[in-house]
Amino acid sequence: MKTKSKFAAAIFGAALVLGACGGGNDDSASGDKDGGNVDADKVYQANCATCHGGNLEGKNGPELAHIGKELKEDEIHDIIENGKSGGMPGGLIKGEELDAVAKWLSEKK
Repeated sequence: MKTKSKFAAAIFGAALVLGACGGGNDDSASGDKDGGNVDADKVYQANCATCHGGNLEGKNGPELAHIGKELKEDEIHDIIENGKSGGMPGGLIKGEELDAVAKWLSEKK
């Protein structure tokens, strides 16, 4: 009986140790679009696509497919953060999500 309980304890211990392994964050598999922890395309789809289109083609809001030719990253950031007269509300995206989306859009040329 002692052997069975030692064996069970060893299996249980091994399961705990192996269960703690793994769980690392591999950015290459996480779908990141900007090299950080934010998937800018996903944030865009959730917050901007209703007005600017799922493919940046424009709907109620202007087309953004080539916005990086017209505006610099900091200008895009400012518009997202503060809004723009004529219908673009500010504050829809904040923090690192705002930074990621501004960078991502600035690369659309």
